[in-house]
Amino acid sequence: MDKLAHYRQIIQQIVIEYETITNRSRWQVGVETHALCDESKGRYMLFQTGWWGPKRVHSTTIYVRLCNDKIYIEEDWTDNGITPELLSAGVPKEDIVLAFQPPEMRQYTEFALA
Repeated sequence: MDKLAHYRQIIQQIVIEYETITNRSRWQVGVETHALCDESKGRYMLFQTGWWGPKRVHSTTIYVRLCNDKIYIEEDWTDNGITPELLSAGVPKEDIVLAFQPPEMRQYTEFALA
């Protein structure tokens, strides 16, 4: 299996697992969590939609994309972050970009610049 196909599989598994866990706990009645996996474009998202009383809920918890043979983490509002899960699945640090960090700050991380 080539590297990107392997990364697609890993990311999709992580996002779907978060969807399952979050919907099982149903922390807010009326709010659902959805996994969106666009394998053809290498985009993966976990987001919430619904109503919490009179308030409309729409938020992104995870947004990851594949770009330049690397995994770009654009959003990650999970408790521990998905980076440790990617690392434990065998993704090397040099293939992970913490894209939520400003480009000038990425040099101070252990991960890829871009």
